[in-house]
Amino acid sequence: MLRFAALPLLLAAAPASFQDTALIDQAVQNFTGHPVGVEGGARTPVDARLRLAACPMVSLNWMSDTHDAVVVSCTAPAWKIYVPVISVPRAMPAAGAPVRAAAPVAAAPVIKRGDPVTVSANAAGFAITREGVAMGDAAPGARFLVDMDGSRKGVQAVAIAAGQAILPGYEP
Repeated sequence: MLRFAALPLLLAAAPASFQDTALIDQAVQNFTGHPVGVEGGARTPVDARLRLAACPMVSLNWMSDTHDAVVVSCTAPAWKIYVPVISVPRAMPAAGAPVRAAAPVAAAPVIKRGDPVTVSANAAGFAITREGVAMGDAAPGARFLVDMDGSRKGVQAVAIAAGQAILPGYEP
């Protein structure tokens, strides 16, 4: 008889109402901006058999930067669920996201370390040319160092073609 005396207390402690899962689905749809079953939206509706204590205000956040799940949580009473999201392919930027340019393809070097290089500087009224040795590899338009006097300090130059370079700021 004592065993059943605690049963009414346990039933009284059980929540009288449960969270409506349709409201959670709607909140997730509003958060992601996409309906259930559509790319960017929840994979499936939240299972209606789920019995969560009614929550006056749910909180929604992305689980990670990959936006592959929404965390729906309640602080009082405390509960948390994860709603999986259909991933948007990374090749296509999300609506309104800035588009980044493709990474430039590295050009093959026209000057290699140890190559003899003619460095020139031309301007209105004068032209100067000096010989040196490349201290590194360089593709056309890339900067590199040229050893002009054997001191190994190097002078910065811009590669033009095989064995030819200019000082930065001058035209070829």
